[in-house]
Amino acid sequence: MNIVRGKQPGAKKIVVYGPEGIGKSTFASQFPDPVFIDTEGSTKDMDVARFEAASSWEMLLSQVRYVLNTPDCCKTLVIDTADWAEQIEVESLCDEKGWSGLEDPGYGKGYTYSAERFGKFLNMLSDVAQKGIHVVMTAHAQLRKVELPEEMGAYDHWEMKTSKKVAPMIREWADAVFFANYKTVVVEVNKKKKAQGGQRIMYTCHTPFWDAKNRYSLPEEVPFSYESIRHIIEGTQTGTGNPASEMPKQKASGTEKIKQENRTKPAEEKKPKDSTQAEAVVPENSANSNSDELNQFEPDHRINKKLRDLMIADNVGEFDLQNVVGARLPGAFPPDMQVADYPEDFINEWVLPNWRQIVEFAVKIREKEEIPF
Repeated sequence: MNIVRGKQPGAKKIVVYGPEGIGKSTFASQFPDPVFIDTEGSTKDMDVARFEAASSWEMLLSQVRYVLNTPDCCKTLVIDTADWAEQIEVESLCDEKGWSGLEDPGYGKGYTYSAERFGKFLNMLSDVAQKGIHVVMTAHAQLRKVELPEEMGAYDHWEMKTSKKVAPMIREWADAVFFANYKTVVVEVNKKKKAQGGQRIMYTCHTPFWDAKNRYSLPEEVPFSYESIRHIIEGTQTGTGNPASEMPKQKASGTEKIKQENRTKPAEEKKPKDSTQAEAVVPENSANSNSDELNQFEPDHRINKKLRDLMIADNVGEFDLQNVVGARLPGAFPPDMQVADYPEDFINEWVLPNWRQIVEFAVKIREKEEIPF
């Protein structure tokens, strides 16, 4: 049995939360070579690499899988923001279960199911960090009134704007949790108290008034700037992969990689105006990543948007999906039934929850249908 001593350098898992507009996204954009999973559109005016907006929980998970399978696409993955990502997860869960909300199953079961799914998401992000990629998660802040049984009165406490079960999971997962806020000083002028200041401060240690932590002996208060933690992020090599200094100097950016490998035909390629076909590529993480390119029809615009986005992202055509449904659920629908005509509850309760298995099964069907000449 080996015993390992000393510090183990590796990629960091950082959480930063604070009130809206304080600059959390800008702070995250200063990490090395970031790619954003932007759940709320906060980076639309920023010059950064980002995935397309995730219209479903499965699509958001697919974007994390892409980073896992293509670790050279970035050096930092940013989840912006955790609370909006949780909203997507809850909406997806309710659609699958046919609930109107998490209260429907009763006794807090809905919140437990949701927390379990979000926990698996955090495990995936840990796998990203194991690949040598920093993970930064931003979140909004909210004030909550805290009352202690042994104390008289109550006080305000800043915390992440996620559910009560998810917030502690995120804090435990992270290497550091930073609370960003405006530092306000109350002064007395002409016997009247006025607030002055507005300097942006990042708090790094837990107090009764906010959640925070760090493992790097940082001061309790530092300026809210990437420069305050640059030595932590860039002062060590990253994880099990190549050191940051050994990364190829000339490589496609995150946005270019996504466009090259996750899209269908390049936009520059000219096609006949009456053409309705687009070239599709078997997903890189599939068992047949080296297969010849296949022709797929572009998904019908009438198809459920969440499903259509996944079909485009994973290059699954309507014919592929019809084949899988016919094979896995024989007789459920007519063989020639259009995907756009599939019932909404069938899409939400069977197709979206089983999307990864559908993609893998579609690839296997393609392989069987290939005719060697």
